[in-house]
Amino acid sequence: MKKKLSGFNIRGILATLLVFGPALLLVFIGTRGCDHNFKVLDDYGTAVPYSFLDINGKKRSYKEFENTIVLVTTIQESCPDTCSLSFWHLDQIIYQHIRKNKSKKLKQVRLISYVTDGKGNCSSDLKFAHSMLKERVEGYDSSLWILASGDVKSLYNFKSNGKSLLEKGTQYFGGEYFQEIMLLLDKKNHLRMALSGNQEGMIRRMKEHLALLQKQYDKSTVEQN
Repeated sequence: MKKKLSGFNIRGILATLLVFGPALLLVFIGTRGCDHNFKVLDDYGTAVPYSFLDINGKKRSYKEFENTIVLVTTIQESCPDTCSLSFWHLDQIIYQHIRKNKSKKLKQVRLISYVTDGKGNCSSDLKFAHSMLKERVEGYDSSLWILASGDVKSLYNFKSNGKSLLEKGTQYFGGEYFQEIMLLLDKKNHLRMALSGNQEGMIRRMKEHLALLQKQYDKSTVEQN
């Protein structure tokens, strides 16, 4: 009687493993991946408490973007023909991704582009850039891709590994390195990534870092609950 009961139990256990084993294995692997392979972006310090004027002449500041991930770039009056960064790829890879997911997790992401004259000086006239975005960017939404006029250099005043984002040189667009750089600012206005935006590959990498930062916030929310 004991042997029959034992055999029945063994068959039951085997049947259970056959049915649920693969799912349990996947859960185990997924959990290990979250615990040991999750990458957290470096923190390069707090950005200045920036402010700017938008296309409507309204003064706006970093306080408005608390609890918002902000991607900062520059844009020149000569874009998209001559620009410090790849305007088309910025639109297609970053902006369209934000726009198409604005009702989902990317609703807390904004793209701010400071308009410069190409030589690193801020432009007070945003109308040309605004018209260009309306004409060339599908579904352009000025609340998602915000044009800014303000002290852009102070916002880019970061140094890392002995290199400054405010370096000058003939090898840079308009002689100013910062004009080709994209900044990724987190919800506390900390710099989490800085990448060149003049190549498609770098813009794709920034999109990946944006997703990673969002995932980091999602993970923190789950842990708090």
